[in-house]
Amino acid sequence: MTMKQLKVILQGNEVGCLEQGTDGRIVFSYQPEWLANSEARPLSQSLPLQSQPFKERECISFFGGLLPEEHNREVIARNLGITARNDFALLKEIGGECAGSVTLIPVEANPEPESNRYEAISESDLIRILDQLPQRPLLAGKAEIRLSLAGAQNKVALKLDASGYSIPLHEAPSTHILKPEIERFPGLVENEAYCLQLAAEVGLATCKAEAKQFGPHKCLFVQRYDRIQQDAKTHRLHQEDFCQALGIPSRTKYQTEGGPGLSECFQLIRKVSANPARDLLQLSNAVLFNYLIGNNDAHGKNFSLLYSAPSETYSTRLAPFYDLICTACYPELSAKMAMKIGKSYLPGELRLRDWDLYWEAIGFSATQARRQALQFIDRLNDACQTPQNETQTKVQQVISERSMSLRSILS
Repeated sequence: MTMKQLKVILQGNEVGCLEQGTDGRIVFSYQPEWLANSEARPLSQSLPLQSQPFKERECISFFGGLLPEEHNREVIARNLGITARNDFALLKEIGGECAGSVTLIPVEANPEPESNRYEAISESDLIRILDQLPQRPLLAGKAEIRLSLAGAQNKVALKLDASGYSIPLHEAPSTHILKPEIERFPGLVENEAYCLQLAAEVGLATCKAEAKQFGPHKCLFVQRYDRIQQDAKTHRLHQEDFCQALGIPSRTKYQTEGGPGLSECFQLIRKVSANPARDLLQLSNAVLFNYLIGNNDAHGKNFSLLYSAPSETYSTRLAPFYDLICTACYPELSAKMAMKIGKSYLPGELRLRDWDLYWEAIGFSATQARRQALQFIDRLNDACQTPQNETQTKVQQVISERSMSLRSILS
């Protein structure tokens, strides 16, 4: 059977091969040379080092999880003249710069040298790119650009250094992600920037982000936590989201559709984290924070694992938090939480029994967790200073209402 093949590169090492047969199914295999390497690392918690190939059902969660979703995936596929359901074809076209440290290239190609792989752009160029982004998500189809970012929202990956902005070409790493505001959700950029600010103030590790204006476009400008600067170069750190790590396809990321629940998320951290005590507390506080700010869309792809740099001893940690948004500000969005607490998906229906069931399921002492939750509520409310705009006022109103409700339940 004739197989199409892509080299799978991890932190500069060719670690395996992704193949697609004439039946359209994909198979992933680690290279024998990589398996024999004493410093070999797996691509994913769901793809442990082994000589046997991984069938499609075993590897689609990781590789498909690198790709954009929903409408953007359809538009990109049309622009490239391929089928939206064909993960292999999409990865061949746009799998050069992905989340984490994985790069996919055709077997006949070789990664280009680190230099001369960026296209410098002016701010006016960037505005034109943002103008065209709905019709050309991730700039797909433009010569030499092979960018892929998961999720349904429009984004563009950029490099920012002393010389200004540039677009990564081929397999060059980016440093930032630009997320323009979605027109039907006014204030979304201010919303996310504010929620990230509040999260940092109450002690959660978050990605660094700020609101920026480019011409008519409000954008969230996010510094990538999976990129580091060393020796005047940008280097990748590997990461994967919880769905990838647990072997769950992106299309079923919500718990009601088969995605992970909170118990599975905490079990994952307990199993793989190099510092489980800290990471479990961080994750617990993040769950509480998402509830209090009204972020009902905190699904399994909105939490990630971050792996150590190649020069360091191999270790795994909970990644900084991202996509922290008060979705409750937008009545047209679902009021159901992506992952249930206790027995309920609806914040307004939560009772003490639900919180106790949740803490029991994640292995926490309910008595201690209640005390910590009340302290966390106080810290969050202290962080809510005088609002600076209408969006912050709406977010604070949600926080106030949910804080009062949870206090009355726990006290």
